[in-house]
Amino acid sequence: MSTNSELINKPTSTKSKSSMSSTLIQLQPYDEHNQSLEAHVHPPGWVNPKPSGEYHLVVVGAGTAGLVTAAGAAGLGTRVALVERELMGGDCLNVGCVPSKGIIRAARAAASVRDAEPYGVHVPQGVEVDFGMAMQRMRRLRSKISPNDSAKRFSEMGIDVFFGKGSFVNDSTLRVTREDGSASELKFKKAVIASGARASAPPIPGLDTVSYLTNENLFSLTELPQRFGIVGSGPIGSEMAQTFARLGSEVFLFERGPHLLPREDSDAAAVVQNHFEHDGINLFLDAVDMKLRPEADGGIRVQVTQKGEAKEVVVDQLLVAVGRAPNTEGLNLEAVGVRYDETGVEVNDHLQTTNPRIYAAGDICSIYKFTHAADFQARIVIQNALFAVGPFGKKKASDLVIPWATYTSPEVAHVGMYEKDAAEAGIEIDTYVQPLRDVDRAILEGHDDGFVKVLTKKGTDKIVGATIVAENAGDMISEITLAMTAGIGLSKIGSAIHPYPTQAEAIRKLGDQFSRTRLTPWSKKMLAMLLRWNVGN
Repeated sequence: MSTNSELINKPTSTKSKSSMSSTLIQLQPYDEHNQSLEAHVHPPGWVNPKPSGEYHLVVVGAGTAGLVTAAGAAGLGTRVALVERELMGGDCLNVGCVPSKGIIRAARAAASVRDAEPYGVHVPQGVEVDFGMAMQRMRRLRSKISPNDSAKRFSEMGIDVFFGKGSFVNDSTLRVTREDGSASELKFKKAVIASGARASAPPIPGLDTVSYLTNENLFSLTELPQRFGIVGSGPIGSEMAQTFARLGSEVFLFERGPHLLPREDSDAAAVVQNHFEHDGINLFLDAVDMKLRPEADGGIRVQVTQKGEAKEVVVDQLLVAVGRAPNTEGLNLEAVGVRYDETGVEVNDHLQTTNPRIYAAGDICSIYKFTHAADFQARIVIQNALFAVGPFGKKKASDLVIPWATYTSPEVAHVGMYEKDAAEAGIEIDTYVQPLRDVDRAILEGHDDGFVKVLTKKGTDKIVGATIVAENAGDMISEITLAMTAGIGLSKIGSAIHPYPTQAEAIRKLGDQFSRTRLTPWSKKMLAMLLRWNVGN
């Protein structure tokens, strides 16, 4: 069995995560790269500043939402305090977007070597993946990126950075308590809750008897699990299933629903599923009644029922990739009249909580748990909390057009409505699909197993949603997001010249598809008359 017992063979539960011990559990192994990361995002020996009078804004949490709020407000001349209890940069830098994309890149490199033969590239037998080196590269690059989110950088912006646990005393005071028991009291005019969310786990029988991973400690692995079980085929589960399979693990992916990526377009999920099968992933779809049991050798026995048939496998490591819980513990929100529940803090469309002096942004309050969503919600908070006058100048979160992407191979990107959303809302739509098998660049790249699908309001070119399945779908979706944000119709996209050959040409082709629908019998007759006139003259 290939494991790192020092790091991961200890029970890991959502309860222990929420207690937020003083140990920075993500920073393992404690090598030069993680030490450098720590020096930036939670510097040892950091001395909290003396509070400088009443702050215009106190921000609780230094993930994406908190950092953007603090930096934006300070840049506009306001007095800002930023409070973080663990690592600046939040999940994205430390245990989410950044480390996951680092090892996804290594896995794609491995897959490119494995699949090089059809391109005339002959790879010698016996080529191996060095998992430890791939993880070291990820840690090195994460550390390289971390100065952007560092205490030093934000202090140099004029922001007072406090490390410790924030707790509201009243609606004008926040207490920050350090690990040694010392405390600072911050007076404020307005406050922003940006404390984010953390991994949680469903009530699986036997889960409390085994050691398991979440995204919070997955990236501390230094040795590749030989047999790797993953619960949940959402974005994290699917990305990591394909990544670890390509790096050499035997992967078992368990999903309760009938297809991968249960929230995505079923056609898109089917394309990804074909690639998962090519990558050798063992798929357990419609897997219910899961039970877990520890094995004597340290493994984990996973039992499920699949279409009425009992199945079981033994894995060396288990990643639980379902569930998020808001970080509300210890904030003493009751003292300031901020309502919250198990899904997060309650906000209105202006991101204002039930206390009008306190706002929230990011994963703590949003159904869109994406870094880019937190970024733009933070911008709304800055405007509404500091510069709006009554109802004038206020921005709405519902006006945001938020795309997202899952970084499997191929990627799946989406913006706006799905067909089921339109049906539920009673909106009639037209659907345009461009398969990549008819796009020259996709054919030449050998990546023609995908499509671009755009939904428009029936009879018009107004775009209401889109899904893209392609190797670089996350980049391609931005063209459609821009069009939706700016009110640009599908026909206008079709009239914009795209470089040839590119995969983005698939989007332009959909504009041509729409234009052809405008050729009614009457318009065809008029065109024929014009043709005869011009040819005749």
